[in-house]
Amino acid sequence: MTTTSTPTLAGRLLPTRPTDNHVVRGIVRHTLLICLVVAMLYPLLWMIGASFRPNNQVFNGIGLLGDSYTLDNYINGWSAGTLNFSTYFRNSAIITILSILGNLFACSLTAYAFARLEFPLKNLLFAIVLGTMLLPYHATLVPQYVIFNELGWINTFLPLIVPKWLGTEAFFIFLMVQFIRTLPRELDESARIDGAGHFRIFARIIMPLALPAIGTTAMFTFIGSWNDFLGPLLYLNRAELATVPLALNTFLDSTGQNSYGGLFAMATLSLVPVVAFFVASQKLLIEGIATTGLK
Repeated sequence: MTTTSTPTLAGRLLPTRPTDNHVVRGIVRHTLLICLVVAMLYPLLWMIGASFRPNNQVFNGIGLLGDSYTLDNYINGWSAGTLNFSTYFRNSAIITILSILGNLFACSLTAYAFARLEFPLKNLLFAIVLGTMLLPYHATLVPQYVIFNELGWINTFLPLIVPKWLGTEAFFIFLMVQFIRTLPRELDESARIDGAGHFRIFARIIMPLALPAIGTTAMFTFIGSWNDFLGPLLYLNRAELATVPLALNTFLDSTGQNSYGGLFAMATLSLVPVVAFFVASQKLLIEGIATTGLK
């Protein structure tokens, strides 16, 4: 709450009570923020509430509370498909973890090269990398599918993991370049005087200082890979390779309209890893966005 100050005879400023205008502005501001938070969280809260209702009460209205509650949706939904959800969670975890490692490795190395090294056509190549962000994801789907099919990678996790290790995520490269450029070059020069090479400077100096950008990249890669539906739908056709989004999609097909409770229950469980990862890395995420966004 904002307060005003009044000067004294000694020239000091003493705090006074907030004015009526400041109180009204504070109430209006907080009311609007609470309304926005409720509007954003309502669909999520409704889904969580519906996952605990009996199937015949799932669509009982727009209220968050039901007449009765049950855990049957979670018990039945876990094993409703041909395989239980532990298989789908394991598949999603493998793809997500390897994608995060690949993005951190390839994007950080590429960003270091653009931010610290001097080589011919550097600016042109960096502009081309940034230009790939303008291409819609769907424009490259067919060529990628043809290539992966020729390599015999269909029905494997390779099409979803290998591109992450090749520095194909231009946004994360740009994010890390912006962050590394903020680090003083004197650190590199001091390390070079001590005999360190580029790889040692990158591993021992740049990477420890770039933790906020690394955390931001890891967080967005986690969300993108964990929630990816189109990629697994194209490349994974066997049930034992399905990920969580694919399993949720087939839920209704395999059990019919009476399985909405199970669908909401499994969708709620699929949010747990995302929320846990965000809570664990939110400090680095916020710091990374603030640092790179203000430069």
